Amino acid sequence: MSQILIRKIRAVDTETDIVTDVLISGGKISKLGNNISAEADKIIDGTGLVLMPSLFDMHVHFRDPGLTHKEDILTGCAAALAGGVTGVLAMPNTKPPCDDPETIRYIIDKAEGTGVEVYPVGCITGGMSGNGLCDYEALKAAGCICISDDGRPVENAEMMRKALELSKENGLLVASHCEDLSIINGGIMNKGETSAKLGVKGMDRASEDYITAREMILASSVDARIHICHVSTEGSAAMIRFAKSRGVKVTCETAPHYFMLTDKLLEKRDADYRMNPPLRTPEDVKAIIEAVKDGTIDCIITDHAPHAAEEKADFEKAPNGVVGLETSLAATLTALYHTGEISLNRVVELMCANPRKLLGLEVPAIKEGSTADLVIADINKKWTVVPEKLHSKSHNTVFKGMELTGKPLVTISKGEIRYNEM
Repeated sequence: MSQILIRKIRAVDTETDIVTDVLISGGKISKLGNNISAEADKIIDGTGLVLMPSLFDMHVHFRDPGLTHKEDILTGCAAALAGGVTGVLAMPNTKPPCDDPETIRYIIDKAEGTGVEVYPVGCITGGMSGNGLCDYEALKAAGCICISDDGRPVENAEMMRKALELSKENGLLVASHCEDLSIINGGIMNKGETSAKLGVKGMDRASEDYITAREMILASSVDARIHICHVSTEGSAAMIRFAKSRGVKVTCETAPHYFMLTDKLLEKRDADYRMNPPLRTPEDVKAIIEAVKDGTIDCIITDHAPHAAEEKADFEKAPNGVVGLETSLAATLTALYHTGEISLNRVVELMCANPRKLLGLEVPAIKEGSTADLVIADINKKWTVVPEKLHSKSHNTVFKGMELTGKPLVTISKGEIRYNEM
C-alpha cells in the first residue's frame, strides 16, 4: 500500500480546522504535524487547498441490476469518486427490486474493488408492492443496513408501523419517501403558479407533508427510528423540527437543488429540472436553508437518479430524477458556505459525518489512526457544469451550465488515490 504525504493543507473535520502536513500509510492517517519528514510514494502540495473526510451519500440510485442503460454500479462509483464520495446507500428500486439476499450480495460483490463502499438498501415490502413485508433478518445477514421502498411510500399505515417495529428489532434504519400517491395523482411538478402557467398537473405539497407527519406518528408509537428522505417543503421541515423537540427519533435529509433552485426553472419545459419531490417555491428554499442551519436537517444527499437522454426528451412524459454525485459538494459550498450560511465544519458534519453516524458506520476524521477516507478540494475553484463531462452514464443534471465555486480534486479511499485531477 502506497504512502502519501500531503504538505501544508487546511485540514477540516467536524471539530478541526488547521493547516498541517498529513502522512497517510497503511490505509490510515499515520501522522499530523508541520514539516513531516518521510519517504513517500506520492507528495501533494496542499497549499491553498482543503482536506476533509470523504463524503457519504445516503441516497443514490445506481440502477443495477436491470436498468443499466441509465447507470450501473461501476459508472455510479466512478461518478461518486469524482464528487469526493467514498460511500453510498443504493436505493432498492432496481429491476428486480432489492428485496432478497441474492440481490444484496450481487450489489456488494460488484462494488468490490471500486474504492466506494456501496450499501444496498433492502425493500420494506416484497417487490416494493406494499403487499407484504420482506425478511429483514435475512436482508441484514446479507449486508443490508437500511430498508426503504424509495420511489413510493408504503401506502398501508399499519404495514408501515409493523415495518418500523421489526426494523427496531433488527437494528435497521427505515428511510421513507414521503409522497402520498393518491394526492400526487399524475402530477409532474410542484403545484403552484408555474404549473398553472404551463397547464400541467401539479404535485400538491400536502402529499409530502401528510406522509412526513404519518411516518413520525407511526415511529413514535413504537419508539422506532425513522429517516425522512429528500425534504423539500417548509411544512415538512417545520413538522420535523417540532417532532425532534418532542423526542421523536426522526432524522432527515435534503438535496442541494432544494436549497438552491425553484420551480420557475420548469418554465423552460425541460425535464432535466423534474424530480420527486419537485422543485418548490422561494419560501420553501428559504425554509430548507434555515432547517440546515438550525440542525433540523441532518444530512445533505443527492438522490442521484440517472435517466437516459431519450427518456428525458419529452417534458410531460419523462421520468422524474436528476444526477448529483459530482456536483453535491460544489453546490453546497456555493449555496451555503460561500454565502456565509454555514461553516466548513458544518459542511463536513452534513455530508461526511452524520450519514455514517446514522448508519452505525465508522466516521473518518482528521486525526492520527483514522481511516484515510479523504477528499482534497479547491473550495474557491470556479467551474461550469458541462453534462457531457460527467462520469455518470446519464447527464440529467439540474446544474447544467451553472457556475459553481468549489471542486473535489483528489479522492482517497482507504489510503489509495482513486480520483485525481490535480
